[in-house]
Amino acid sequence: MQDSLWQAVLGEIELTVSRASFVTWFKNTRLIRHKDNILVIGVPNVFIKQQLERKYNQLIAEVLAKNGVTPERIEYKIHSSITLPKRIEDEPVILSREQTEQITTTTTLNRPAPTGLTHKYRLGLNEKYTFDSFIVGSGNELAYAACQAVAHSPGTKYNPLFLYGGVGIGKTHLIQAVGNAVVANNPSAHIVYVSTEQFVQEFLDAIRFKKNTDFAGYYRSADVLIIDDVQFIAGKEKTQEEFFHTFNALHQANKQVIISSDKPPKDIPTLEDRLRSRFAWGMSIDMQNPDFETRCAIVQTKASSHNIVLPPPVVEYLANHIQTNIRELEGALNQLLAFCEMRGLEPDLSITTSLLGSSKSRPKHISAKQIIERTAKHFQIPMEDILGPKRDKDIVVPRQVAMYILRSELHLSFPKIARELGRKDHTTAIHSVEKIEKEVGFDADIRAAVTEIKERLYA
Repeated sequence: MQDSLWQAVLGEIELTVSRASFVTWFKNTRLIRHKDNILVIGVPNVFIKQQLERKYNQLIAEVLAKNGVTPERIEYKIHSSITLPKRIEDEPVILSREQTEQITTTTTLNRPAPTGLTHKYRLGLNEKYTFDSFIVGSGNELAYAACQAVAHSPGTKYNPLFLYGGVGIGKTHLIQAVGNAVVANNPSAHIVYVSTEQFVQEFLDAIRFKKNTDFAGYYRSADVLIIDDVQFIAGKEKTQEEFFHTFNALHQANKQVIISSDKPPKDIPTLEDRLRSRFAWGMSIDMQNPDFETRCAIVQTKASSHNIVLPPPVVEYLANHIQTNIRELEGALNQLLAFCEMRGLEPDLSITTSLLGSSKSRPKHISAKQIIERTAKHFQIPMEDILGPKRDKDIVVPRQVAMYILRSELHLSFPKIARELGRKDHTTAIHSVEKIEKEVGFDADIRAAVTEIKERLYA
């Protein structure tokens, strides 16, 4: 009787609150006692208990009354027999850091290995990474079009497809979207998605347990092999050799290979020439940071997935607050929505600025000297050369990059920039900053250098 009553209550509540709220706060509750006009609801943890008491108690009382139950008191008790499921086949929900320790939400598609080689840590495709949920902008439209072409006809176009770009700009989303689209068109297709770290670990295990044949069979039987973050294969000679043979076997059989990296093949250090040349066989595409309009669209789409419409000033603030990393942008949005939901507030600009304005990941104490040192280290030249009179190209370009970062990060005046770099004429600084500003837009090497230097500065 208690179960049927509570299921009826939950059914009505699900129609009243947002999907995210229902999954987070109600889905894993139960009615554990209804006696002496006291109704006790069991909850999995203290966070859900507090939220139901503070925000949803009145709603629960009203729905209970509709079902003919009017207890004098409703209590919420943490009940040890209630455990959260290890796998929740729902949309992602907004969770605080503490809740994340309690709740694990996964939407991965794991296909069994066709051989005897299995690993508990092997990941599959994440079903939420689809073309429909990917926001297309000027910085990624070529990569998006190429991935769709590959998904439509794997193994015949752009093989291999090599996507590269900075951290958090959507490479993993796109390459997994290809795998999900192929599976949707052909459920029997064998799709292997693996991070390079996993590939290396599985190869080492195969050697250790003498399972080399199983390892080779698993990867070489793939219809589509998707390798994420291939830059981490650099320096691992035996793994590179195995990957070389795997690549050859798949390419020869017209099977699709998709690779992502944070830099183009030519810039991956200690990568064997034979692999570098094969990566260049198909199509290599530079994915650029999302522009302002794309970032706004990402914020609006992610908010809509939680049934929330953000005011335009909030959307624009978030898009301006984080300009390069989509993961950080989503994290800031989730932080804002979780903060507002826990307190029953509607997100507005004042809340957003007070919550996020003082939490920028970039500290304010970065000095001009640190920027110059980091730039010299990135380009592997002595700091004295950047500050000295040399006019060699391998010195001038790093010097110009340092000036550009001094301007963009510290907002120094041009005379101040010139003095920091040991120049007498500030017009040199003006020319350098303008030159790098232009080149960041079309030169992938310069853009990657600037991005990496900034990331190292604020790491």
